[in-house]
Amino acid sequence: MAGYHSPQIEVGIRLNTNESPEPLAGFTEQVAASLGTLALNRYPDREALALRRALGALHGVDAEQVYCANGSNEVLQAICLAYGGAGRSAAVFEPTYALHGHIARLTGTAVIEGERDGEFLVEEGELARVLTVGGRFGAAEPAIVFVCSPNNPTGRAEPRDMVERIVASAPGLVVVDEAYGQFARWSAAELLADNPHLVVVRTFSKTWSLAGLRLGYAVADPEVVDALLRVTLPYHLDSVKQLAGRIALEHLDEMHDRVARVVAERERVVHALRALGLRPFPSDANFVLFALPGRDAREVWRSLVRQSVLVRDVSGFPHLDGCLRVTIGTPEEDDTFLAALSAALS
Repeated sequence: MAGYHSPQIEVGIRLNTNESPEPLAGFTEQVAASLGTLALNRYPDREALALRRALGALHGVDAEQVYCANGSNEVLQAICLAYGGAGRSAAVFEPTYALHGHIARLTGTAVIEGERDGEFLVEEGELARVLTVGGRFGAAEPAIVFVCSPNNPTGRAEPRDMVERIVASAPGLVVVDEAYGQFARWSAAELLADNPHLVVVRTFSKTWSLAGLRLGYAVADPEVVDALLRVTLPYHLDSVKQLAGRIALEHLDEMHDRVARVVAERERVVHALRALGLRPFPSDANFVLFALPGRDAREVWRSLVRQSVLVRDVSGFPHLDGCLRVTIGTPEEDDTFLAALSAALS
């Protein structure tokens, strides 16, 4: 199998991995000032209870309903280790976040691929097909259904009624990946109380401006959290990371302000892409997928790299021929990108 990676190229403007354009103000200084309180000669709190309590308070749940890991990708891995494996299957709806299927396959889980509709949303008929197709893979109906909302790389958030249909009809665990959840108008976390087989996954990498921290978490029923803890390596979450996560949660208002600024800047970029004759798709995230009618997307990507601007070439994803994806950066970074893109098109 090929490994999963995003190109890491030395460029002046990097808009390919959906990071926050702004750091968390004062955060590094706060963490540094608090490091002296840690006994680093001792193992960290294996259960990360203080961090889980803080996240539980954020979501209005008990600590027993929160599972923390090294980035949301490790959360996905724990889900596949606990609920997937040989003789079981996981469903995804393409195009979507590649690591859902990739991690499932790494754990020996068969992957059932459904297709999204022309608006890149899950469609009811396709949902019904996917939920009954597991037998073709020598596996039962899907033990896990992955729903990325807002979806990466397309940007669309699923309507509440569709997520409710998925949760109501899925035979196993439903995992709603909300890595970009703070940009959406609603959260599947609102459905957790009545659905013990629902898991909502979040990350500190995007809206919290902490991609370098590698911290993610899931909110779920206590029995699901217990299953995830069973497949987790001991002491997997170090003391510094647990401390930093708690400090980040003190910056909630700042996070929401930053989200609002990114949304405003995203709309400016969308208008500029249209003015260039391109087709940007609707986005509920901090990035924009856009099509380049009549153009070779790979060649445009190369031209941008030559101008020291890096975006994500997604033209090899299912149903995304001729498309690129750009992360929303600072206004200055976006102006540089738009100028380089105009030059590439001309």
